[in-house]
Amino acid sequence: MDDLQARAMAANQGLKQAFARLQEARAYHQGTEARRLPSVSTGIGPSRELTSQSSNDVAQSANTYWRAQLNVAYEADLFGRVSDAIKASAADEQQSAALYHSVLLALQADVAANYYQLRTLDAQISIYRDTLKLREDALAFATKRKDSGQVSEMDWMRAQTELASTRAGELALVRARAAREHNLAVLLGQAPSAFDFPFMPVQPLTVEIPVGVPSALLERRPDVAAAERAMAAANARIGVAKAAYFPSLTLTGTAGYESNTLGELFQGSSKAFLLGPLTGTVLNLPLFDGGKRDADLANARAAYDEQAATYQQTVLDALREVEDNLANIRLLHQQVQAQTQAIEAAQGTSRIAQAQYQEGASDYLNVIDADRTTLQTKQALAALQGEQTIATVRLITALGGGWATSAAIEP
Repeated sequence: MDDLQARAMAANQGLKQAFARLQEARAYHQGTEARRLPSVSTGIGPSRELTSQSSNDVAQSANTYWRAQLNVAYEADLFGRVSDAIKASAADEQQSAALYHSVLLALQADVAANYYQLRTLDAQISIYRDTLKLREDALAFATKRKDSGQVSEMDWMRAQTELASTRAGELALVRARAAREHNLAVLLGQAPSAFDFPFMPVQPLTVEIPVGVPSALLERRPDVAAAERAMAAANARIGVAKAAYFPSLTLTGTAGYESNTLGELFQGSSKAFLLGPLTGTVLNLPLFDGGKRDADLANARAAYDEQAATYQQTVLDALREVEDNLANIRLLHQQVQAQTQAIEAAQGTSRIAQAQYQEGASDYLNVIDADRTTLQTKQALAALQGEQTIATVRLITALGGGWATSAAIEP
């Protein structure tokens, strides 16, 4: 099982997609964090300018200027405009991490479920193969008795029918096993035609489940963590929308060299800098936008309400899944015990019917009926043991990976 899980984590395409989405969210958050720092750029090149006579009281003229300059821009974090945007992107990144863990947990659960379903089918096939041997022995015995005239040809034909029916039942299970094997191959990122899983009947999986599993364990479920982080991101975006009502302050400046000839560009006399309302410090105060800010704020609040409801529903669904699987495990355990008793009774009936038939005290129909009942009860027990194992896997999944509180997932 450990090998299968490792292979799935290394090659599953769905998990790779989830990891790529996580990388996208991390990169976006890093880009948002950069808003805390000023941006700096540099450039060199010529420009052609026509000066205004009204601005400097000289004759209007056109000149070519060469500039080599360093440009700096910084947005001050007034009213939490920048910090709330960073909080939102951080929550988005954490949500993506939780979603990645959710995909990983679902993949691990699918691999385990497919593995145990394969093993259950192997157990059922094994039962059919054991029954086939009994059917072949019964046909050989019926053939001897027919040849000696002890029984009619009808009993011999009935034995043939039961043998053929058992073979058909085995082939149906083999077909179902092939489909399940192909599912497992895809989960492992392999082509079904290149995957072959060895035959091995399932062994019952039993685990000790503590009484009163604490609901706090649900906090480690990645889907619950993702829903909580989505709610936190939506809450931060309310702050961003509120900040739009207040002034924003952007500080910009330029310093470097300026000359009307390229040869004199880097001389001391060519130093220049520029600050001012047009290209420097700008305090922007919004006055009218046709209701856009009101709409943006209403949208942010509605998005938060949606995420809060989603979080509550996710928690309720998680509680239901845990209780469903706890009930399944408890009731399946009782079913397995009852089915085991049914097998013992069916096998006893089959032995009596076979003995009576061999002594000539009963016809072959009683043997057929008893053997069918035995086969059905054994098949039912194998199916119940498989369901019991898968229910345990699902409980572990519903608890986010188990019930050891020290193993909580950190998004």
